[in-house]
Amino acid sequence: MSDVRGEWPLYEVFVRGKRGLNHVHVGSLHAPDDEMAVRHARDVYTRRNEGVSIWVVRSDEITASSPDEKDPLFAPSGDKVYRHPTFYDIPDDVPHM
Repeated sequence: MSDVRGEWPLYEVFVRGKRGLNHVHVGSLHAPDDEMAVRHARDVYTRRNEGVSIWVVRSDEITASSPDEKDPLFAPSGDKVYRHPTFYDIPDDVPHM
């Protein structure tokens, strides 16, 4: 038997649980196509009916930021003063913190 994993694309699997609001990454699997990826994900990652929704995404279709870019990508934008409400007065009848 040949190693089909080298021929089939890799998929990332995300499952939303019955009580969860968000899909959570639960693992990866190889499948010949999108439909089979969903079926395999159901069989492998929701054996006890714990999921209500499954997403599968081909790994080569995911674009992610690099951990090396963490500081410039997620740093606060202190130089963008227009994002802060300092250029106008808030009326007294408008609730604010």
